[in-house]
Amino acid sequence: MVGGWDIDSLMSGNPQLKKGLLQLASDTGFLYIDEVNLLDDHLVNLILDVVSTGVLVVERDGIDDVRLDVSFMLIGTMNPEEGSLRPQLLDRFGLFVAVEPEEPVDIRTKILRTVLRFDIERNQPRSQWIDDGRKGDLQTRARINAAKKAVSQVRMTDETMELCARVAAEFEVVGHRAEIVMARASMAVTALAGRRETTHRDVRAIARAAITHRRRDAAYMETFEWSDKDQDLLNQLIPEE
Repeated sequence: MVGGWDIDSLMSGNPQLKKGLLQLASDTGFLYIDEVNLLDDHLVNLILDVVSTGVLVVERDGIDDVRLDVSFMLIGTMNPEEGSLRPQLLDRFGLFVAVEPEEPVDIRTKILRTVLRFDIERNQPRSQWIDDGRKGDLQTRARINAAKKAVSQVRMTDETMELCARVAAEFEVVGHRAEIVMARASMAVTALAGRRETTHRDVRAIARAAITHRRRDAAYMETFEWSDKDQDLLNQLIPEE
């Protein structure tokens, strides 16, 4: 996790330091954690410390304490039914998206057909279907990269700033990170749409993802459910056009 001596180089008599996962995450820009709610507490404490301070301290025999500046985005998956996640770590995830299985048979059949087709065609020397998918991925990547360059030029209006704070207050979220995340994410939505000024539509697009896991019930792992009552409140605060 934090790095240390490379075993192979130690055996050869030429010891070399090896990067840990947290330093590699800083190099790539993100750390993906599968089943994040099943992490051991000492790993959770380590990640929380690094994310909070932006500093990774490597302590190993024969190494003076090394302090490294690290920065990365946390991406994780979890099944709430398999265990809880500490509120301090849950709050570090900016946006929350609930993934539910599809129920209609025709959609499930389409998913199955797509998976089986991919298994067959991905190893073929030439597949127009695979090539078209790659082209779509490249186009999406280009849009995201363009938005990343443009987001610094996006203006957050006073109206949308106040709206973010009002939504957070009305939903009685824990802490103040919800409105900060809403503001930053709405600016990203604006940039992705090719605009230069935020609107209430941009806040509405990401509000649910920013506040679902920060409501009091969710913060203490009681429920992540987004109810009709929640949606009605959001509709009152940000009417759908």
